[in-house]
Amino acid sequence: MKIGQMPALSDSTRGMVYGLIAMLAFSQTLTATRIAVQHLDPVLIGLGRVLLAALPAALLLLWDGRPRPTREQLFSLTLVCFGVTLVFPLLSAWGMGRLPASHGAVLIALLPLSTAVAARFRTRERPSVEFWITALAGTSLVIGFALTQGAGSLQAGDVALLVAVMAGGLGYAEGGALARQMGGWRVICWALVLSAPFAFGAVAVFAEFPVAETPLSVWAAFAYVAMVSQFLGFFLWYQALAIGGVARVSQLQLLMP
Repeated sequence: MKIGQMPALSDSTRGMVYGLIAMLAFSQTLTATRIAVQHLDPVLIGLGRVLLAALPAALLLLWDGRPRPTREQLFSLTLVCFGVTLVFPLLSAWGMGRLPASHGAVLIALLPLSTAVAARFRTRERPSVEFWITALAGTSLVIGFALTQGAGSLQAGDVALLVAVMAGGLGYAEGGALARQMGGWRVICWALVLSAPFAFGAVAVFAEFPVAETPLSVWAAFAYVAMVSQFLGFFLWYQALAIGGVARVSQLQLLMP
């Protein structure tokens, strides 16, 4: 190394750095969802954001010009679609519209553990016993804090959030592993494009569109969850999981407000 030259960061360190930046991008997702769900239908928020994000995703893939995913990659992309572009956005929007804001902290607190468990079964990662003890302790602390802040007892909407957490963990783990082959941005772009027909059908049939004037802040919140939470944030997040380790980097989600 030359004098004055910065040492190259290891993959593990770069993964943590990318993950922290991604967490900053995701940090207002639940807040924005809660703002939007006060005026917009949860189906429109949860799946409409997929449709909006799928437009630039398709353009990027056309510009990239690489071959289509292989059959094995398509199977992994199906799991990513199920987890992060269909089930998680839809059920989290539906749940947040029916629960106090403090329940969102419980949702976020369970995602790191859910992701680590999915990584254990869907990837070759084998976290140590010490990792699991630390992960469980961190999750318990955050959930305990949320309960003291008024999260209270379980409600009907919590079931939706719990399913969203399990699906999201699977989508994170599968996408992080697949990003090692395709790159993080291609994973989310393909997932959005493949999910778009299903999202369009669900929105067309089930979504209720606003008939009254909708505040600009609501549309801004919707644009944020579509373009940042559902699209750009995943560029770094999947790359972080790929190079830093899915189980390890996923614990950064405990830092989410």
